[in-house]
Amino acid sequence: MSDIGTILLGLGDKLAAHVLLSAAAIALGIAVALPLAIWASRSPAVARATLGFASLVQTIPALALLALFFPILLSLRAVFGEGLPTLGFLPALLALSLYALLPILRNAVTAQTNLDPGVIEAADGVGMTFWQRLRLVEAPLSAPYIMAGIRTAAVWTIGAATLSTTIGQPSLGDPIFAGLQTQNWVLVLAGCLASAGLALVTDALLGTIEKGLASRRRFLTWGGLATVALGILAALAIQAGEGRDDRIVIGAKGFSEQYILARLIGQRLEATGYAVDYRDGLGSAVAHRALSTGAIDVLVDYTGTIWTNEMGRSDNPDRDTMLAEIVEWEDRTSGTRVLGRLGFENAYGLAMPRTAAEAGGFETIGDLAPRAQSMSIGGDPEFFERPEWIAVRKAYGLRFGERRNFSPTFMYNALKSGEADVIGAYTSDGRIAADDLVFLDDPERAFPNYDAIVLLSPEASEDEGIAAALSPLVGAIDVAAMREANLSVDRDEDKLTFEEAAHRLAERIGL
Repeated sequence: MSDIGTILLGLGDKLAAHVLLSAAAIALGIAVALPLAIWASRSPAVARATLGFASLVQTIPALALLALFFPILLSLRAVFGEGLPTLGFLPALLALSLYALLPILRNAVTAQTNLDPGVIEAADGVGMTFWQRLRLVEAPLSAPYIMAGIRTAAVWTIGAATLSTTIGQPSLGDPIFAGLQTQNWVLVLAGCLASAGLALVTDALLGTIEKGLASRRRFLTWGGLATVALGILAALAIQAGEGRDDRIVIGAKGFSEQYILARLIGQRLEATGYAVDYRDGLGSAVAHRALSTGAIDVLVDYTGTIWTNEMGRSDNPDRDTMLAEIVEWEDRTSGTRVLGRLGFENAYGLAMPRTAAEAGGFETIGDLAPRAQSMSIGGDPEFFERPEWIAVRKAYGLRFGERRNFSPTFMYNALKSGEADVIGAYTSDGRIAADDLVFLDDPERAFPNYDAIVLLSPEASEDEGIAAALSPLVGAIDVAAMREANLSVDRDEDKLTFEEAAHRLAERIGL
């Protein structure tokens, strides 16, 4: 329990970011919902349209809704300029505000449409204007019901805000996603406790305001509002103290190697005087676009991923030719700078337990084809949508009986438990040796090269100090060192943090 306490005490900045994001989303939801509710209460057609739209938004998974705002905002840069943020606070705010809309709107519309007609007639009878009637009669009678909707929206929003980690917004989702990746359940529990605690406290405070409105006890209403305001101001003070505007933002995709390399890069930059921030858990396409548009400054990516996903290439040249063409393409299309290879390759490959491969006579990917219909294959959340998998499937005529998605860590557990017979694994993963797995040969060369490379955004490319700080990493990390670092955070016992693994990796490569 002491570990949980230590982690919870270190979540102050994440909690502050979570509070501000949730509060802003709820406030925006209220600002949109209440005028719509007034309009809808006087027009059945508007009520149907607004409630239908809000209900439709609720059918979209929160994670998908958050992700959708990245391409939307990216396209809007043509109108609002290149300074429009595409990651972080803005897309999270817009998505969560839409998610908060339904309960507030539904309760407000219901309260307005069910007001006693006699009360409305009496207000009209004494000569009240529309705004007087709204302010002095309708609002006080509807307020308790509207507050109930706001309470529901607040709890939903605080929970969904943990998913904003995936689009680069710091939140209490950071420890949850990091813990899930490394199966560090103490980290996951700490993040869940902090998020649940925030939701419960918020619900209690809003409940106090609701009770004050229902009973006309102003000290409850104003006391609850004052406490909420103080909490938001405290979060603002913490965020202001972070001073993030001039920091170098380092992106990382959602697996252990990326977290470790991001911290290694961060430690190198901090050692030369730069302040850094991290945007973890990004998808491949989001991460690369975030770099090329300047939403993040530094990213480790892989040549095969850029070659197939970003450049749309299906040929498979040698690694030097591929890298040279990537360097030219990045510079020509966005001004992104390829600093160089780190020295190891983290390729996709199809892996099986050694015992199962030997027993079944599986040596190459082609050996799977005759029996694939009776087998299951597992992959990370994006593997089966990537061009590489489509190329492999066509090259070898693979038709598996079952296809399952797992988080990168849980793929390996799926092999152990028999829930998958083969997985799309990573060649630099430390669990390959630890779990005694074997990669099936790829004689058709359907998988491209996946050399790890350091990329700098167009803006960061102009700062030679960044390049100088990171140049010692180029060519310095072999696959054995990377596997050891990955295993140190993924193993079941004596886990290292990402920061500790990065320090140890730096020591091993002599930095």
